Amino acid sequence: MASGGYLQAAVLLLAVQLLCLHAADADQDAGTVIPAESRPCVDCHAFEFMQRALQDLKKTAFNLDARTETLVLRAERRALCDCMPTNSLR
Repeated sequence: MASGGYLQAAVLLLAVQLLCLHAADADQDAGTVIPAESRPCVDCHAFEFMQRALQDLKKTAFNLDARTETLVLRAERRALCDCMPTNSLR
């Protein structure tokens, strides 16, 4: 008989949980629902942000590469001019 009481209590507890779960779903449905078409796509915005950041990084890398190449050429020219005697340039 005691196991029957536990079974009834378990069924009652399950029924209460289901009712509470259904009530919680009803509360969520009662709020304002924004259609999916008008909601911003978080993944899309994140992707666009990362794409712009990548383009900025590529631009910066290109500028640094060009600047480095200019500085290296300038240093090589100075080294070349420093080691050559001035009378050999005529």
